Amino acid sequence: METPRVGIPDRLASRMTMPEQHAYLREKIGRRGLLRAGTLAAGTVAGAGLLGPSAATAGATTAAAPAFLPSSASAAVRVDGSLVAPFGRHLAFGADPKTMMSVSWQVPFAVKNPCLRVGLKPWDLSQRIKAEVRSLHTPSLSAKLPAVDQYYLHVSLERLRPGTTYYYGVGHDGFDPADARHLGTVGTFRTAPARAESFVFTAFGDQGVSYDALANDQVILGQNPAFHLHAGDICYADSSGQGLPADTYDARVWDQFLAQTESVASRVPWMVTTGNHDMEAWYSPDGYGGQNARWSLPGGGLDPVKSPGVYSFTYGNVGVVALDANDVSHEIRANTGYTDGAQTRWLDRRLGELRADKDIDFIVVFFHHCAFSTTNAHASDGGVRDAWVPLFDKHRVDLVVNGHNHVYERTDALRAGAVTRRVPVGESVSSVRDGIVYVTAGGAGKALYDFPVPDSYEGHVADVESVPSYHWEQDGAKATKATEMVEWSRVRYTGFSFLAVEVTTGHRPALKVSALAESGERVDHFTITR
Repeated sequence: METPRVGIPDRLASRMTMPEQHAYLREKIGRRGLLRAGTLAAGTVAGAGLLGPSAATAGATTAAAPAFLPSSASAAVRVDGSLVAPFGRHLAFGADPKTMMSVSWQVPFAVKNPCLRVGLKPWDLSQRIKAEVRSLHTPSLSAKLPAVDQYYLHVSLERLRPGTTYYYGVGHDGFDPADARHLGTVGTFRTAPARAESFVFTAFGDQGVSYDALANDQVILGQNPAFHLHAGDICYADSSGQGLPADTYDARVWDQFLAQTESVASRVPWMVTTGNHDMEAWYSPDGYGGQNARWSLPGGGLDPVKSPGVYSFTYGNVGVVALDANDVSHEIRANTGYTDGAQTRWLDRRLGELRADKDIDFIVVFFHHCAFSTTNAHASDGGVRDAWVPLFDKHRVDLVVNGHNHVYERTDALRAGAVTRRVPVGESVSSVRDGIVYVTAGGAGKALYDFPVPDSYEGHVADVESVPSYHWEQDGAKATKATEMVEWSRVRYTGFSFLAVEVTTGHRPALKVSALAESGERVDHFTITR
């Protein structure tokens, strides 16, 4: 006879996530039963969460400050704060990566006095900073999905020392990260150096939650990147991706995703932008309310609340620009034109400022929808080509990274969409003399797409003269496919992968770009110089 786990049979609890257990208790036991279960029920749910407390903490019986779970009922569930474990930590740069860092995390219940502790030694987290709480309520959107309450905590650190490693812990009343029992939860981050030096960054798009996504994360961690760029379609809580109120949506997928990426994102700034699956229509404004609750990003020339995926930052000799391609897409129209041209005007100004900065050698732009891709699924977006490619040419952008198509593909060097120089595997290209290389790095973890011609990648080169493809055009209110034969598809790989970019400085700076499969095998490499 199995022993019930505070109303959840072991055979169910052993394979349920924290949100699923929470939903089970709320729906099956009901408010009165949950209140009777008291601290024991709350502790069991938290302890079985995605980032559980240590054995010593789980067995503690000392009185601790309670946390509270609000609900539509007049009463609140009292939860022992010592048994509520933070999870899903993720970092992001502030406007100046040399001196600013944002730390974000999640708790399964509302807690009292959430905070971050930070210091220069793991045993001396002497500075305590109060966290901002951003709660997010998602109603029951179908008969199969419960209503979900999520609690995200954020601390923005300023006046940090450049090029310095910091240690941090997150907690609340009853869960002090500076306590010796919780030293295993202490994380680290490093600020950007005061002067440019060589470093590595990584990038991909379209991750979701899967074994392949997790495998990519672990290979990324092995590159020791200074930061990671996520080019949209982050977790796929919205599986439909049309940005419409009728889209299928399960907010609990975010809990799984943030737990999955924590091993990397808790130590590597995880810089995201918005894809079509990130337009979660039940949150205002423009479907980005969920993004604003979960992420703290640097902001840019636009309102960061209305356009959270539009910003820029500088790290060493590289200027990075994040864009929201939902604003210009011809394919998926839910948010097309929502900035009324403001994003494109800001992009023109910002690229000009970066190119005029004598300390910046390279400009990297990343966003979701592809300017140039040949997959059978989405191919290229004519809206992106029309609005932004002329600006990339005007300001001599060095590298453009996209997602959306779940493959790896890269172009030759292009100007105005035409090939100016072929760039086979292993070749060097001058972004000033030859043009821009566009990379689709959408093989982060979701189900893969296919090409109309064979793959061609390092060790398996199968060049073709041209590829039959299409791009999305706008015909009134309708998106249509315009067929085309393209000559710029140089490398194609149908597999899970990501980009690793080694940045060098000095008299002849370079971007040494590699595409790595989830196994760690290299499938492409080329070098960008100026």
